Amino acid sequence: MLRIGIIGCGNIASTLANTMLQMADRIRIEAVASRDKAKSEEFASRFNVSKAYGSYTELYEDKDVDLVYVATPHAFHASQMIEALEHGKNILAEKAFCINAAEAEKVFALAKEKKLYVAEAIWTRYMPSRKMINDIISSGRIGRVTTITANLGYKIIHKPRISDPALGGGALMDIGVYPLNFALMAAEGDTIKSISGLAVKSDKGVDLRNTINIVFESGVSASIFSDAECVSDRKGMIYGTEGSIEVTNVNNPERIRVYSADRNPQLLETIEIKHEINGYEYELDAAAEAIRNGKTEPEAMPWRETLRVLRLTDAMRSVWGIKLGNELNS
Repeated sequence: MLRIGIIGCGNIASTLANTMLQMADRIRIEAVASRDKAKSEEFASRFNVSKAYGSYTELYEDKDVDLVYVATPHAFHASQMIEALEHGKNILAEKAFCINAAEAEKVFALAKEKKLYVAEAIWTRYMPSRKMINDIISSGRIGRVTTITANLGYKIIHKPRISDPALGGGALMDIGVYPLNFALMAAEGDTIKSISGLAVKSDKGVDLRNTINIVFESGVSASIFSDAECVSDRKGMIYGTEGSIEVTNVNNPERIRVYSADRNPQLLETIEIKHEINGYEYELDAAAEAIRNGKTEPEAMPWRETLRVLRLTDAMRSVWGIKLGNELNS
């Protein structure tokens, strides 16, 4: 039984808590913490959690907590994870894992020293749909992959965590990481040759929307965008010399369609994607299995991939002149 302590009591924490309750045969919510104890008590009441703390440190000191699930704004992740690791806790942290790669490197170095599990909870990396897509590509059904496109847009700029640079705001770090990860998974094993991009910034200095273009060493190209002001079709496309793959919703794949390479493409196959619960169970099961086997990182999202994504977002934000979180003080 993996005993989890949750820090942060927002929407994503509620979603994960509901998932955990449906995994009661293997996971238990041991405690919850917020800087506002009234919030943690309300959360604990809703999800039948016995311990509600008014500080994160109290939760880290709870000897009955095996893993800390970090559901706070990502501007605070690095310092919170470092403190949790110092208290001997394993960690599953929401995306974006940290503000930048330098922060993540410090977290991973400490986790390695402490021999503790740390993982980024970007759920699409853990889902069965990832293997389904990669199996179609590796089978040769669509021939040699040439181009990948992906987009994600939601009307969320009004939310403080998106609009405020101090909280790590902007489209890229909150939703842009999904199409970025989609492209990297579709081109799994390929090395990036070059990357470029453009962004439109708000008056507060975060990106409202952005486009990123990647060229891989194999010659595969990827074009992605994210937008915090509009709802997009959320579609991912993988084009090959002998056909294509269409993925409905790169944020939470719902359907995979395989098409022929005809001028008017013919639908060859449709795969409807279903989950045991809601899709979040896979990252939780991965954490439980890894900890049980003494591993410090998950196979689905190893530390090198978290760092790879953050180095790409670092590079783009540097070009765009966007500073977030603690970077604002430098």
